[in-house]
Amino acid sequence: MHLLNLGILAHVDAGKTSLTERLLYTAGVIDEIGSVDAGSTTTDTLALERRRGITIKSAVVSFPLAGVTVNLIDTPGHPDFIAEVERVLGVLDGAVLVVSAVEGVQAQTRVLMRTLRRLGIPTLVFVNKIDRRGARDAAVLRQMAQRLAVPLVPMGTAAGLGTRAARFVPDLGPAALEALADRDDDLLAAYLDGGVPEGRLRRSLTAQTRGASVHPVYFGSAVTGAGVPELIGGIERLLPTAPGDPGGRLSGTVFKVERGPAGEKVAYARLFSGTLRVRDRIPFGDGRRGAGGEGRVTALTVFDRGTDSRADRAGPGRIVKVWGLGGVRTGDALGAPGRSCEHHFAPPTLETVVVPGPGTDRRSLHLALTQLAEQDPLIGVRHDERRGETSVSLYGEVQKEVVQATLAEEYGLDVAFRETTTLCVERPSGTGHAVEFNKKDANPFLATVGLRVDPAPPGSGVAFRREVELGSMPYAFFKAVEDTVRETLGQGLHGWEVTDCTVTMTHCGYSPRQSHAHQGFDKSMSSTGHDFRGLTPLVLVEALRQAGTLVHEPMHRFRLEAPADTLGALLPVLARLGAVPESTGTQAAACVLEGTVPAARVHGLEQRLPGLTRGEGELETAFDHYAPVTGGTVPRRPRTDHNPLNRKEYLLNVTRRTGE
Repeated sequence: MHLLNLGILAHVDAGKTSLTERLLYTAGVIDEIGSVDAGSTTTDTLALERRRGITIKSAVVSFPLAGVTVNLIDTPGHPDFIAEVERVLGVLDGAVLVVSAVEGVQAQTRVLMRTLRRLGIPTLVFVNKIDRRGARDAAVLRQMAQRLAVPLVPMGTAAGLGTRAARFVPDLGPAALEALADRDDDLLAAYLDGGVPEGRLRRSLTAQTRGASVHPVYFGSAVTGAGVPELIGGIERLLPTAPGDPGGRLSGTVFKVERGPAGEKVAYARLFSGTLRVRDRIPFGDGRRGAGGEGRVTALTVFDRGTDSRADRAGPGRIVKVWGLGGVRTGDALGAPGRSCEHHFAPPTLETVVVPGPGTDRRSLHLALTQLAEQDPLIGVRHDERRGETSVSLYGEVQKEVVQATLAEEYGLDVAFRETTTLCVERPSGTGHAVEFNKKDANPFLATVGLRVDPAPPGSGVAFRREVELGSMPYAFFKAVEDTVRETLGQGLHGWEVTDCTVTMTHCGYSPRQSHAHQGFDKSMSSTGHDFRGLTPLVLVEALRQAGTLVHEPMHRFRLEAPADTLGALLPVLARLGAVPESTGTQAAACVLEGTVPAARVHGLEQRLPGLTRGEGELETAFDHYAPVTGGTVPRRPRTDHNPLNRKEYLLNVTRRTGE
């Protein structure tokens, strides 16, 4: 039996979860189609999801097709939960992107398609809701070609639009032939010679779809079932099944972690090669964090016909739930690293302080937030011991409301939040170097550490390198320096995370254990990991001081469509908000502006837009890049560490002496 791991992706309310229900019903896995509005869908299992009618956590459900077992992963559509989508993308063999026939291409639709194309994931497009009033087919197809800018192959047309009798009429017509011939010279030659046999056309369609060169488009309705059998046929014939060698080295990726009834960790993982067995001891970890561990598999389940069932082993292509890996985190590799776990979407750009309600225990709150962060690594938790405050980084206000409700319902904790603020980052503006030597000057630590900081290309993150021999001191000391460097870079000269840099260790040294006659070893005169963890922040911030850092704020790319006669009122407001229009176009009586705007000003633009455009303006925004803060006061963030910027204060906190 072949396996296909399929993602269902869409902008919120395009009908993604309803399509999942219809697919399960058509495949015979469920006897009755659940309703999003009624909170009775198969994949929305959280009470909060059922109450709000939105998907918050990705869910896996399996169903059989002719010769293929499909593991279908339903993902959130709301942009506040884009991190859930990011984790799923790395485990997919193919995807279905759902677009509403009424609303057409929306902001999240464009973000998702760009990412699917960048990762080369074979993708079918399902234009849903053809039975709704206002549904369009040809107009939506043109809009997708323009806004998504990808090669589309219409698999037919819609008839009876906007009525309950709306249906899909399959037809590989001239538009499909033209799209395929553009990328298949042999097909084009056959067409010019007098005609293309249907079998030849379909072989080209299959090859180009599996190569993610083109995207077949189906029209239908998840509610009535129109077009769904044809979509299922496309899933069977056009999308590639999972490869993998069951006898190879174990390789998998954890894309979700949840807690079981007893508080135990349960990891959802995709296996790429090898075979995973109960009682196997396997390594796991994330090379980017330099973190990992080992655990023994105590239980294993695989997905089959709408549920998951116990298994003794699982091979490549399987989605599994694994018990026994206590330290595992989302994004970890199982065994040998599988596909890259790099971020495909923007990091969170907002932060808010969590305010405990009356009677809420702060330690319990911190533990609960830490567990939520285990499930979602892009949601950072930051604790300030000096102020007794905990803050979380988020994508938006809806996510903040969900975190609040989750803490109340799952942990019994009453919390509120302060006003959301924007998260900036720092980047080195030059090169800096610092070194402190063991037993010299005012260094109170039995360690020598030298570090150089160099700027790196935007988006490259943090790299740690060594210019010293690995055997020149115990590996544990090198590990202590690297881990502390990464931790210290969480707060730069202005308090923001430092990124896009290379930190190189240039000097090292330690005091080995000394044996004295009749006394054994003198531990007080030998180096420990504490010495290297204590000295590294002082050396690193001095190197950062020499390099200098620039604070960068998140910038969003915007697309604004409004009546042409409102352009004169829009432009001055955009300028006051720091928005920079980069292109201006016209479509009939509408003007289209595209450009960038500071993330901190997006909400203000959204509030002003209806009044400026008579309620007819449409705004799409998405994170694009970080740009240096210009003009005014450079934003600072309160420190939560021992403040290595102030040597005396730092040493008092770390060693209880000044080192003078």
